[in-house]
Amino acid sequence: MIMTKPTFEAQFVTFALGSEVFAVPVTVVREILDFEPSFRIPSGPDYLMGLRNVRGQGVPVIDLRLKLGLAPTVATAQTRVLVVDITVAERPLTLGLVADRVFEVAAFRSDQIESAPDIGIRWNSDYIEGVVRRESGFVVLIDLARLLSANDAFALAGAERREAVA
Repeated sequence: MIMTKPTFEAQFVTFALGSEVFAVPVTVVREILDFEPSFRIPSGPDYLMGLRNVRGQGVPVIDLRLKLGLAPTVATAQTRVLVVDITVAERPLTLGLVADRVFEVAAFRSDQIESAPDIGIRWNSDYIEGVVRRESGFVVLIDLARLLSANDAFALAGAERREAVA
């Protein structure tokens, strides 16, 4: 008797940063908003665009392009903010992630998800949960908790506290 590995399907929100396509689990996405300028926080990390009022809550908005080592976001009519609820270093965070465009909710089967490629050199790929091959190219699945460090969680939680005091 041959044992086969059971497959499961998970849903992801797909979005673009430049010409690359990324995805996060739909379970962490609270809502998707149109982009608007954020309230700047002095002395914040370079990727922290500022705070945005989301239903009465001050939410830190990060430039995902900068966090991934890409050029800064240039807002267009298609720019969106994914409001996500995640846990980083045992700290619950609500964040706004700026994306150039949001495409769709896509279902990927576990047997479609490949591990991060080995390119023969050391590079920070810990945040890559997997890669899905599609006709139009690849979709990189991001593990947000791994992308953001404990130091990031502290800085972003501090931004939320400064907004609550203001």
